[in-house]
This record gives sequence, C-alpha cells and structure tokens, in this order.
Amino acid sequence: MDVAHKLAILADAAKYDASCASSGAPKRHSSAGSGMGSTTGMGICHSYTPDGRCVSLLKILLTNFCIYDCLYCVNRRSSDVPRARFSVREVVDLTLAFYQRNYIEGLFLSSGIIGSADYTMEHMVSVARTLRDEHDFKGYIHLKTIPEASPELVEAAGRYADRLSVNIEIPGADALRALAPEKTHVSIKRAMGDIRLKIEEQRAGGPRAPKFSPSGQSTQMIVGADGCSDHDILDSADTLYHSYGLKRVYYSAFSPIPHSSAKLPNRAPPLLREHRLYQADWLLRFYGFSVVELSTAMPGGHFELTLDPKTAWALANRAHFPVDVNRAERRQLLRVPGLGVRVVKRILSTRRHRTLRLTDLKAMGAVVHRARFFIVTADYRPANGQSASERLRTELAQAGRQQMLI
Repeated sequence: MDVAHKLAILADAAKYDASCASSGAPKRHSSAGSGMGSTTGMGICHSYTPDGRCVSLLKILLTNFCIYDCLYCVNRRSSDVPRARFSVREVVDLTLAFYQRNYIEGLFLSSGIIGSADYTMEHMVSVARTLRDEHDFKGYIHLKTIPEASPELVEAAGRYADRLSVNIEIPGADALRALAPEKTHVSIKRAMGDIRLKIEEQRAGGPRAPKFSPSGQSTQMIVGADGCSDHDILDSADTLYHSYGLKRVYYSAFSPIPHSSAKLPNRAPPLLREHRLYQADWLLRFYGFSVVELSTAMPGGHFELTLDPKTAWALANRAHFPVDVNRAERRQLLRVPGLGVRVVKRILSTRRHRTLRLTDLKAMGAVVHRARFFIVTADYRPANGQSASERLRTELAQAGRQQMLI
C-alpha cells in the first residue's frame, strides 16, 4: 500500500478524536536560523487556541489495527474497516513534507494498540524523537498516551511532546466496562496521575529542569454513547480538572458506526448538546461556577438545548438579579448573561473613573440585548417583573436559536 492510500485511511480514522489543540505550547520557531517548524505561525486552519491563534495540525493514527474491541470505536478489533499502518519514517517524512508546504504547524499522533501498549508507545515516541533530534523540528507535537504503557516510555513521550493526552472516553466506570472491557478507569486515571506528577516535578525544578509536556495534558469524553447525563459528564470533567490538573477536557458527540453493537444507540445525540457542554466547561474554568451551581440549570440532569447554560442558570436564579454594574463584585458580574470575562474586566476598570451607562457596556463589547434583562446602569433598569417572566425565557430561547443559525 502506498503512503497516499495509508494517509487517506489513517487521517480519516483519526477524525473521531477531538482532543487536539495547541493551547499552552511554548513559542518556538526557526526564524533564528536553526531548526525547522514553529508553534506560532499560520497555515491551514484545524484548531484554535484560547488566545485566538489558528494552528494547523497533521492529525493521523500510526495505525488503525487494534487488539482492543471497544464497541464505540470504528477501529475496534471486530470492525471490518480497511486497515493500514505507517512506519516511523513515513510519519516523520509526511510531517516534514506537509510543514515545508506550509500546510501544517505540528503533529497530532494517536494509534490503535498493536502487539502491546509498550510496543505501540515505543513507535510513537520514536516519531517524536526523530523529529526533534534528527530534524530539529520546533513545531507542536501532541502524542496520545496509552495508559498501560511503561512509565519510562511515558516519560520519554513527555520529553519530546508539547502535550500528552489520555482519553477517558466514557465518564461512567460501569459503562466503560460494558463498552470497552479491556479498559478501566483505574488504569486511565493512574496514567493521568503519573503525568501530572511529572509535570509538577518539571515546574518545581524551574526553567533548567528537563522539559516534560509543557502544555499539559488533556482528555476526551464521548457524549451520548451511554446513559450518562450532562451533570454526570460535567461532574467527571470537574474532578479531572481538580484532581489531575488537566489543561482541557474535550467533548465529542457519539457518532454511530457501521455494524455497531446493540448496546450502543443507533443515532447521534444533538450536536447542540456537545456545544452546551463546552459552554458549561468554560463557565467552570473561567467564570467561577461550580457544578452544584450549574445543576440548577440542568432539569433532569441535562442542559436545555434552546438556552446557553449561563442564561439558563440566570433564569433559574432570578433572585440574584438585576445586578448593578456600577456596584457589583466581579463574581456577580461574571454571572450576568452577555457579560464575558474581558467585558467584566473593562467594567471594573472603567467604573473607577466614571459611572457606567448602557451605551458604555455596548461599546465595551457586552451582548446588551441579552444582558439588559439582568442589569442596572445609571440610565437603565429593566421593567418590573420583566426578568421573571416566562415571556423572557421564550424570547431568549428564540434569540439563541436564531444565533445558532447564523
């Protein structure tokens, strides 16, 4: 099989893994005259970092052969999909060739398990080592870590990769055992814990300490393959953030696969459900919300699809509103629909010098048509009862639907 045919198979096989972004990677580039690659330039857009940079990645599997039989995976042992396998040299040559054509800025490499966890991990590490040591590649590298691999191989992976990830995939332990009998939460979380310890050791050692996965670790959870509610998924993500120091949790809506097991649903969940989880995840990480708080916006354990989580929370906690933007604390302002982190920072800075009016908020970038139901300014106050009416819920839900269509 030629490389082009392998690439078609193994790039397509990698599309189900959402956990690739380069946020947090140190800025390296070859403009000084040595080395090859960059983590900062622009190319074909594949992913965006939190600061808005677009980063293009060659996203492939080393192989889609696998000894595991995870029922939700298209590359499972019992699947009849076309199979292919790259050699280490083929992955290295592809990465360099794509970079030289300005198609990519880095590599996201995962793999099915072949032979054993150590055998597979050793080949993935060899790709990263060859790129770094033999070609002085300074671009971004993200390696998927195999939980059962030896600590020595994981440590080697962290020396060459910018980010490591271990996919937890199914948040419920019982569901994981039923759908992926060769995997356990114990081994997955043990791997996450080992990676966290290595990252903390590196940071404690200062800038001269050996590098280890400088942009942290991430994971992916599949949404809709089992009976876990949005609350279950978000609670699991919150635990991973606090207990294992994860940089990101990615949510991937389950995609039905050919000849799937009767244990799996025969249809995909609404993509809007995945989107609502990402929005709620943002509230946990940057807005100071807790899962307990957000549970009031999840009737029956699920977010409403017609309302974003923050607006749903505000409507379920109307006693907290309206908020006076000229007096309220940062925590209160962050809970106002339509006010983002940057807008709140501008409000706190500007109101030291003058009283804020509704037009000031609009100039700062606030989504005033949503925020106006929940705030008070020097020249504006919502009508009595307006923020508590069912009509408001209907109006905001309708506005949300229209926004999703744009």
